[in-house]
Amino acid sequence: MSKERFHFKKQKKEDPEHTGFLPIISLYNYCSFLNADELAVGERGVSNMMQRKSFQDAVCTLNTLQTNASLLDQVKRERGQPQMQLQAMRSFLQRTGLMVEDLDQLNIIHVTGTKGKGSTCAFTERILRNSGLRTGFYSSPHLVQVRERIRINGKPISKELFTKYFWQVYGRLDETKESHYGTMPAYFRFLTILAFHVFLQEKVDLAVIEVGIGGAYDCTNIIRSPWVCGVSSLGIDHTSILGDTIEKIAWQKGGIFKPGVPAFTVKQPESPMTVLMERAKEIGCELHVCPELEEYEFKGERLKLGLAGEHQRSNATLALQLCRSWLQRRGFYDFISLPEKDVAPHMLLNNRLPQASAFQPSSAMLEGLQNAEWAGRTQTLRRGHVTYYLDGAHTTRSMLACVHWFRETAARDEKTAGGPVVRVLLFNATGERDSAALLKLLVPCQFDFAVFCPNITEAVPSNNADQENFNVTVENMLTRCLDNQKSWRQLSEQGSCSGAELRIPSGLPLVAGQRRTDTLVFPCILSALRWICQSRDSVLDCTDKLASSPVQPGAMTKAEKLREATAIHVLVTGSLHLVGGVLKHIDPSFSS
Repeated sequence: MSKERFHFKKQKKEDPEHTGFLPIISLYNYCSFLNADELAVGERGVSNMMQRKSFQDAVCTLNTLQTNASLLDQVKRERGQPQMQLQAMRSFLQRTGLMVEDLDQLNIIHVTGTKGKGSTCAFTERILRNSGLRTGFYSSPHLVQVRERIRINGKPISKELFTKYFWQVYGRLDETKESHYGTMPAYFRFLTILAFHVFLQEKVDLAVIEVGIGGAYDCTNIIRSPWVCGVSSLGIDHTSILGDTIEKIAWQKGGIFKPGVPAFTVKQPESPMTVLMERAKEIGCELHVCPELEEYEFKGERLKLGLAGEHQRSNATLALQLCRSWLQRRGFYDFISLPEKDVAPHMLLNNRLPQASAFQPSSAMLEGLQNAEWAGRTQTLRRGHVTYYLDGAHTTRSMLACVHWFRETAARDEKTAGGPVVRVLLFNATGERDSAALLKLLVPCQFDFAVFCPNITEAVPSNNADQENFNVTVENMLTRCLDNQKSWRQLSEQGSCSGAELRIPSGLPLVAGQRRTDTLVFPCILSALRWICQSRDSVLDCTDKLASSPVQPGAMTKAEKLREATAIHVLVTGSLHLVGGVLKHIDPSFSS
């Protein structure tokens, strides 16, 4: 099959969000098992081939909705009319046969924030599922397979369901595109529409919807009547889209508030909290601040959380308030109000914003908090002599939380290792994020090795379309890794001269003795993992044995310390996409 047979029509300029075509080489590598007739869906439609298309066909076709890297800057420049984005989203929804009013049937809980919104949704979904409700949960990004974004009763929808509903929705959009200037929704818009379609068809009792980016102009914000809204911790991220100050970002996040719909937020710094208050007043929404988690701890018994890390406590209190509000408004009262301790009912925080009342959680709530799972966030996986600490932290605040969790957990694990432990950092960062600032926070962890690789699962192409990203070139990814290596060396040199400047305030004591960090760059995640593990992870050794894994000169000499160590502790952080690529290789359940 020749590469010349692949062809893709360039999108119309009238819709800049969807402008561009895919790199033919990339699509050829990862979709070569499809015939050209199937890939040229833009020319002939999909209705007559729908029955014989596979899950992998659906994912490859979905990837054609990604925006080409060379045109992303143009897209950003043309985002001057954000309201038009929501109108376009409504139009796409209508083309699939749904109206915005239909979404009211989903009894939605809508959650935004910079850090912790996904964890908050995971707590919320698990609590309500434990209450006997059929739940839908839409989140982003996915770690390994795209169907992870759309969950029913906590489980990603099956490949069969994804394929079935994908072609239904894609077919309706494809059939109507000629009368709409040839436009198709971009990747995230399409998946959002698909999630709404799945939840309606599968008749969930409620849907927990995580905002993609921001809030006001995020495509999930076509939701007109959620039952309750939540805002997790705010910080600086996605500045080219949301604004370069935390106040501008707070304005965007508060855009999900709806008239007459209760909303809750965790405690925020004063300036963004003021913005949230003003947004709530402007929109006509009653906003409350969540109490500390200690307020719910009846008789002094500390609540157990399924997600590790002290920062998860604020996500848990937000989830409890969202669940209670939803249950109350829906007529359920399976919880007990507690006598107020230090806070009077609806006390004004700083005399301005009401604080929500604590209550005694029901057994379903307690079990939901304890059994909540959210892969890739403060997650620990033990594989023989190798322990992986996985956290997709990619902002300053989330990295601070990650470092605190890792240092505390790894220090505890080292005490029981029974011999020398080697610490390894596996890092990558994407987009506009300040990698050097994130790396500076990691220096005090005293790694023996700092390893950098792009978010490419393996160097040899495979049928791995779920993790394909056409929004950045391989050359740019590798250049970023080399820059990260250079930054780490500079920061390490500074630390050896003035280590105190790099210590995190109120952090745990450093491991005794100064460690010298070696740095390496690998072309893909698999080659980095194989070097780090040195055949000491049996699961990884069984994975993709036939794939070649290029190793840079001198790397095997440096690996002697890894081979001799009693245990290897690997922190994987900086990017959820990196964490997902690692999980694909070390946790077979994600690829099943």
